[in-house]
Amino acid sequence: MATGTGTGTRTLVTAAVAALVLLAGCTGAGTPSVAAQSGSTDADDTTPTVTVGASATVEAAPDLAVVRVAVEATAESAEAARAAVAEDADRMRAALRDAGVPDADVSTEAFNVYPEYDYSGESRELVGYRAVHAYRIEAAPDRAGEVIDVAVGNGATSVAGVSFTLSEATRDELRGEALSAAVENARTDAETVASAAGTSLGDVRSISTSGDGGVGPVPVYETRNDAGGSTVVEPGTVRVSASVSVVYELA
Repeated sequence: MATGTGTGTRTLVTAAVAALVLLAGCTGAGTPSVAAQSGSTDADDTTPTVTVGASATVEAAPDLAVVRVAVEATAESAEAARAAVAEDADRMRAALRDAGVPDADVSTEAFNVYPEYDYSGESRELVGYRAVHAYRIEAAPDRAGEVIDVAVGNGATSVAGVSFTLSEATRDELRGEALSAAVENARTDAETVASAAGTSLGDVRSISTSGDGGVGPVPVYETRNDAGGSTVVEPGTVRVSASVSVVYELA
């Protein structure tokens, strides 16, 4: 998987809420609750407790761009359409390879060959066949525009879009930061509640996460042509959020 070199400034945003914040387009699977115990394991069940939910969000510059393009062709026969797409796709792949995009970062998302009909008459009339080969291309964020230009200039007939996200390693690192901050927020809130109730905070009875704080592709960008006619795509920031629920004993 290709990863970018830009790091950007990370910003920590916090909120005392019980639910996990998920961004638009996020498709991550939920994370099972994780219990943590401290202090005596045979604590009296009558010991008063306070339960606090808190969340935190870490913002950072994306380190991965995903460009989606397609190679299309029409012909009188399905085989001719398929062959035309195969030729253009090979040319596009070779150009990307020459531009420094490894084959491992270019993958097929869909391939179709289907008939096309004219419905303007009394009955439909077969007019030919269309073949479509859709690709997903991963690159560093600052190369997204270049990838688009190379692909379109060498066989790609459409660009389905560009999205910016995080590599798995970076996402895991940021999630860890968000979880740590959420736990700190929970303790601060719990101490405030305990103080208001005229008592003090004791041991942690349990900690659970409410879900996966993954981040989905975030298509926040601006596309323009520079003086040389090339495409420039500029990402915004992406966010990773996490929430926890902590049960504290009251001393």
